[in-house]
Amino acid sequence: MSLPTGAPAEAPIALNPGFTIGPFIPPTTPSAGSSTATVAADAARDRLLKPSAFSVPGSARLRYQVAIFARGFDVKGRAELLWRQDGGNYEAQLELIPPIGSARVQQSTGRITATGLEPTRFADRARSEEAAHFERDKGRVVFSNNRPEAPLLSGAQDRLSVLLQLGAMIGGEPSRYPVATTISVQTASAREADVWLFTVEGDEDLTLPGGRMKALKLTRNPRKEFDQKVELWLAPGMDYVPVRVRLTQANGERYDLMWSATDKP
Repeated sequence: MSLPTGAPAEAPIALNPGFTIGPFIPPTTPSAGSSTATVAADAARDRLLKPSAFSVPGSARLRYQVAIFARGFDVKGRAELLWRQDGGNYEAQLELIPPIGSARVQQSTGRITATGLEPTRFADRARSEEAAHFERDKGRVVFSNNRPEAPLLSGAQDRLSVLLQLGAMIGGEPSRYPVATTISVQTASAREADVWLFTVEGDEDLTLPGGRMKALKLTRNPRKEFDQKVELWLAPGMDYVPVRVRLTQANGERYDLMWSATDKP
């Protein structure tokens, strides 16, 4: 989930230490006369850039308590992430319910493919609904509010599906993502698309409303003036679903979603 919009899309940036994984780059075709060392280096790069395994969690309803800091006040809310998948298609819906005012609902629908989640539509509704459509046959993301379309990069996600896609990537091959790994994913809101960089921070012991557990923390740090900071904790013992999500806006507002229970959808 996210509240403000991000910045315009740009090319992925490699950070050191660590690796850049994605947006997914097709394998390199060796040119005539390429040395054995060059071919080996290209093959190693391709293995690094393109995740080879995914583990998509089963359908579930995740409930969260939410600590909100906004306009100088600390208040409590709740949230629910409804995740359904049948092996070929998926639907995710995150509803954030503040103590007063309207709920915020984000919904992502799409397919499950060899490269994980492939969104087709992302909707964001507060007072009114806005949406992004992933037109893969035309290589573009189109927005319902008539904002300029964006080029669709391979491996693109939306601001809800990206939380589950990261868990599917890491759950498929945890050893591939050591501390300091950087994962680059084009991430679309209902208004624009940007490349988000997530850095693997390492395991942390969490005490959440639903219990104590170990979770892997990833962070998306702001790179521009109005960027949102996203901190994400994925639980290995729960198929790497998000058990904590903390969103911090440029103006200091903060939304901290902490897992409290899991039900059948």
